[in-house]
Formats: sequence, structure tokens, C-alpha cells
Amino acid sequence: MFKEKEGLFPGIHKFTPRKKVGMLLLCAVSLAVFLWVVFVDKGEDLQELNASTKTNVGQSALTVQRLPPPPPPPPVYFKGYTLPPGNPCEGFTLPPPPADKKRTGPRPCPVCYLPVEQTIALMPDAPSFSPGVSNLTYIHEENSGKHEFGGYLSLAQRNDSYDVRESMSVHCGFVRGIRPGQQTGFDIDDSELHAMESCRGVVVASAIFGAFDLIRQPKNISEYAKKNVCFHMFVDEETEVFLRNSSELEGTKRIGLWRIVIVHNLPYDDPRRNGKVPKLLLHRLFPNARYSLWIDAKLELVVDPYQILERFLWRKNASFAISRHYRRFDVFVEAEANKAAGKFDNASIDYQVEFYKKEGLTPYSTAKFPITSDVPEGCVVVREHIPISNLFACLWFNEVDRFTPRDQISFAIVRDKIMSKTNWTVNMFLDCERRNFVVQGYHRDILEHWAPPPPPGATEIVHPPPPVANETLQTSGNVTTSSSVTDPLKEIPSKYGRDRKSKRHRKVIGS
Repeated sequence: MFKEKEGLFPGIHKFTPRKKVGMLLLCAVSLAVFLWVVFVDKGEDLQELNASTKTNVGQSALTVQRLPPPPPPPPVYFKGYTLPPGNPCEGFTLPPPPADKKRTGPRPCPVCYLPVEQTIALMPDAPSFSPGVSNLTYIHEENSGKHEFGGYLSLAQRNDSYDVRESMSVHCGFVRGIRPGQQTGFDIDDSELHAMESCRGVVVASAIFGAFDLIRQPKNISEYAKKNVCFHMFVDEETEVFLRNSSELEGTKRIGLWRIVIVHNLPYDDPRRNGKVPKLLLHRLFPNARYSLWIDAKLELVVDPYQILERFLWRKNASFAISRHYRRFDVFVEAEANKAAGKFDNASIDYQVEFYKKEGLTPYSTAKFPITSDVPEGCVVVREHIPISNLFACLWFNEVDRFTPRDQISFAIVRDKIMSKTNWTVNMFLDCERRNFVVQGYHRDILEHWAPPPPPGATEIVHPPPPVANETLQTSGNVTTSSSVTDPLKEIPSKYGRDRKSKRHRKVIGS
């Protein structure tokens, strides 16, 4: 046994006395135990540290998740612009009307337009601010009684609709059905609805019901507008038949720039009231469009839509523009003129006016400044589709649906009620400016009473031309000043004495 130990530890026995061998082994064992203890303790400490770290990380993650999300960035709105110094349109003023005693009625006046390229570059990237209301929805009623299209507003509902607030739900036509134009009355084919929903920029719209007018093609339209503006003409089935019989509407659904939209199941018996649907509710028919330009079918558009938007909306920082009546500016005078001309049932007009008088409508006076008129020339409407202008259009339509279709009578009461709640207003420009970008024609029944053109080869009698206004086009660098693009035809007197009466027309004088 001793020999084996010597073999194992020859070095130890050689240098260490035998008595101290046991003590040396004991120290070695103690050192091993100490190292093992230290190692195990360090491992446990590392595990506890890792566990603690994971716990802290998890708690931090939970803490981060519980933090509220950051607020969204404030919305960006279009706030208008000023033309650069030296631009001729900046200080443009209307010249006095031509001294033509033989022509005292309404006429076009010069308008300072920017070139199309500049107007396109100035098109706002953001919508205008909508004061008073930011969220507007529309009431849907399947059981609306006999008023199937507009619904029937009680007086309490009508009064509530004029209480402008941030979030509102109002009647705005199309109260039945799936979506506007689908089982609502004023029904439109799905393919056309899809095309209308695809319009995301500018819409130019008009309508012909009862084959009452002829289609007039827009002129002086830029190539950019032809590609990007949606030109839609709404017609009923009677007008569709007339267009097909006259070979204007063939396989395609286009006549020139106009896309023909056939409307079925018209909601009203009165064509004039049906015409108010596309005129006032374009924001419902074109839910994704940003701007719209409505023109009556008797008018011919002769200026590019982008130039009109820039001149009457963007440059004025306005969201709704309409021209004043060239002669009348008082609702009560307008009502009497409608009665005298047999525009609608006199008793209905009287009832509407008396109703508005009880609500506080007063004759127009200078006390309403800066409002310059209570009566629009409603054949052209230029607007941006934002909640406040959409609300105005809805409430205006509700008045037309409730009372008479003479929208010139109901315009002022709707405008004034909204203005009393917000700082929103309407840009009412001069009627002579409107006559600069649209030319008025004649209804179809008048044109058909004219003598037909002479047959080929026949001798045509040439009459001397009638006197016309001074029509000059002035161009200056960056702008176009147009006095009239084309001369409107002389009006045909409808009854004896019309010419003498026209001499009392008020001249439009630029200020």
C-alpha cells in the first residue's frame, strides 16, 4: 500500500515530510470545496440577475404599452394666397360699361383669369377649413311616407338642422335605398354610379329633363381639363329618346365632352324640382369629388373650369360662390317678380314668403353689408365639397323640397341662418362676371320656332349684323383679361312691350 502511494506521489514524499501529507490533502480538499461553493453561488446570482433583468424589461414593455398614443398631427387646411406683386390681376378693376344707349340690359364684363398652367399649379393640396361643422352625415329613412326622396322634416327637425355644431346628421335627399342613385328615386345605373364615385377632382355637371334644352358643348377647355375633369350631363328617359332620335346619342354614352347619365324613376312630377337634385346635391352624387361647377343646360361654358375655380374660389379663399341677380337683390321683390311671370303658384309663393317673414327675414338694406344681395342668379354654382358648404346645399335643398322650387326665394334665409352660427359666407360675384364664362342660349321650344336654314344651293338673305358690345381680349404676361368670349344672341321678346321694359334694366357698373 505504501509503495502504491509512493508511486502516486513521488514528488510530494520527496519534498514534504510524511507528517504533513495529511494536512496538505486536507487543505486541497478545502480549497476545492471553496471553489465549488463560489462557482455555484455566482451561477445562482447570474440566474437571479437574468431573471430580474427579464422582469424589468417586461415591466418596461408593459409600461410603454400602457402609455397613451401620441396625438395625431393637426389637420392642414388651405388658407388662401395672394398673387405676387406686379401681377395684373392683383389690382384689376372693372372698367365702366360701354356707352351704348341701345343696349341697356345685362352684358358680360371683363374678368382677370390666370393662365391655365398657373391655375393648375395653384390648386390647393388641402381642403379649406370648415367652420362650425367638421363631421356631416345624412339621415336614412326607409319609411318616409309620401315624401320618398327628401323625407319629411318636422318643424323641430328643420330648426335643429340650423343649429350648426361640430357633428351633425341632416336630411339631404336620397333618404331611402342603399346609396344615392340606387333605389332612392333619381336612380342611376351601377356602372354610372361607379364612374361618378371615381371622380376625385373637379366635376362639371348639368341636366336636361323633359327634352327641354339642347346639349351645348363647352369651349376653350384645356387638354388637362379634358383629361382630368368629369363632365356629366344628367338626362331623363324622355330626353334620352330625343337624343337617340336626333342621332346625337349612339352606342357610346358620350356627346362631345359630356358623359350622358340617364336617370330613372324621377322623384318629382315637376321637372324644375327634379333639376334641383343634381344642382344642389352634387356632393352626394359625387362623394369623392373636391370641387364642382354646376351650369344650367341653357348655358354654354366658354372658360376652362380651373380658371373659374381659381378666380372665384381659391383667390377669394371661399368654398361657395354664386353670382348676384343682375337686377333684383331683395327677396320680396324677387317673389313678386316670380308671381308676375307665372313662375309658380302665387299662393305657394305667398305662403313661403310669409313663413320667412315670421322667421325674421327682412327686406334687403345696406345694414346687411358686406352682404351685397339676397337674390342669386342661380344658374351657376361654384363650390368646394367640404362639410359647411355641403350643409348649406343640403339645407337649401330641404327648403326647395318643403316649399316652392324657386330656389332664389329660399337662398337668403338659409345663408343668413348659417352665418348667424359661424363665420362662413358665400362669395356673391357680379352677374356680368358670370356672363363672361357662360353664354346664355335658348330653350329648345324657342329654337324650334325659328325658321329652318335654307336648303343647299338656295339664295340666303343676309341681314346686317346687330350692334354688339366692344369685345376685346387683353393679354398681359401672366393673365388673360376677357371681356366676352363670344357674343350672346339677342333675346327674343316673349310678349309685347318687352323691348320697352328692357330699357329700365339697371346697368352693371364695376366698383
